[in-house]
Amino acid sequence: MLVAVALAVVLSQLDQELQRGGSEFAFTGGPDSARSLLSTIAASMLTLTALVFSITIVVLQLTSSQFSPRALRTFLRDRQNQLALGVFLSTFVYALTALREVRGQDGVAELFVPGVTITVAFILVLVSVGLFVQYIDHIAQSIRVVTIIDRIAVETRRTIDRVHPEEEVAGPAVPLLPSPTRVLSCDEPGVVASVQKGRLVSMASSAGVVVRLVPRIGDFVASGMPLLEVFGDGSRDDDDLRTAVALARERDGRQDVAFGLRQLVDIAERSLSPGVNDPSTAVQCLDQIHDLLRRLAARPYPPIAHQDEDGVVRFIASAPSWAEHVALAVDEIRLWGRGSLQVRVRMQVMFDDLLSVTQEDRRSPLVERLPLWDQPLPSEG
Repeated sequence: MLVAVALAVVLSQLDQELQRGGSEFAFTGGPDSARSLLSTIAASMLTLTALVFSITIVVLQLTSSQFSPRALRTFLRDRQNQLALGVFLSTFVYALTALREVRGQDGVAELFVPGVTITVAFILVLVSVGLFVQYIDHIAQSIRVVTIIDRIAVETRRTIDRVHPEEEVAGPAVPLLPSPTRVLSCDEPGVVASVQKGRLVSMASSAGVVVRLVPRIGDFVASGMPLLEVFGDGSRDDDDLRTAVALARERDGRQDVAFGLRQLVDIAERSLSPGVNDPSTAVQCLDQIHDLLRRLAARPYPPIAHQDEDGVVRFIASAPSWAEHVALAVDEIRLWGRGSLQVRVRMQVMFDDLLSVTQEDRRSPLVERLPLWDQPLPSEG
């Protein structure tokens, strides 16, 4: 919008220079017709923006009620929707800015009609119409369940590549630590969204202490709950240590692989509920869960102990294990999908494949759940 205002001002100056030179370009109508055209453009763009906003809100409500409230994140960050709203609003403010540059009336000698500026406004209208048609097609595709599931899976794959790189990094063993010297509690409630591990290592090294993160990424921390434990007598500003742990109102997928699995499981559970009874959607979720677990099965889990340049452990993180990822991805769908033949067959195929590619030391969480349907879940005793 700021660029649109600046463009209208610059083009208006260009029109004035052209008029002083005795030449006219593009739009050749009078002031009244120019005002009418620009007023129509401004009004229509504002109406179009309101229509797009209304459609987006309806889609968000539909997605939240039919699939999962966690799936709204993909819509709110959709660049296509942002681009459409941005262009419509920019065309609106451009037309208003150009309208104030039109001076005089038809039949009056001294008048100014910014021809180039008005022509660009008309071009922006054509671009907006094209974007609106594309937006309608995009929003229709976006509410399809396969699109929502695929977006969540793509985001989770990026997180896996970021948190679990293919190159195995040998980490130090977790040292035996005494009771913490002090415990840093959380000032405000929130979900642990991300942790700046390098910064914590640097601060702990300069203070000569060891820091341990109590909650895991994705855990909710209430006010006053332990956030960090500090081991050692070194002095360090506690507020600096707290700022290295980012808290948010909801879970974030940047460092939280389990959040992606959680979203897929939520959609699968809702589709298996008696009110929806859509096992095909649950199978589509299992397809992506299968791929994610297969990737995790072949990736090394990062070390939780992090050392400084001198090889001294300074920060100990808390992270979910392979067994916890399997339990999250499988147990709830296994419970609710007992009565669905599609889910039973698809989950059996997934387990057979995972057992064929999983290393021996990681097979235990999978073997514990076999046979899938003839015995209760591990949590059921």
